[in-house]
Amino acid sequence: MFGLGMPELVVILVIIVIIFGAGKLPEIGSGIGKGIKNFKEATKKEDENKKIDEDDKGSNNQA
Repeated sequence: MFGLGMPELVVILVIIVIIFGAGKLPEIGSGIGKGIKNFKEATKKEDENKKIDEDDKGSNNQA
């Protein structure tokens, strides 16, 4: 993972806690989680739309 070991991750976590404070971390985590969930849903819908379009093109060529 980008050559990051445990010491580097601990330093990054400490810096994040210093910048945002311990009280804001749950809000930040929740926001990041929601963003990732929305991104996954959007890519899944896009894949489904492409599959439907490909199926439609295939059935049009056979008809």
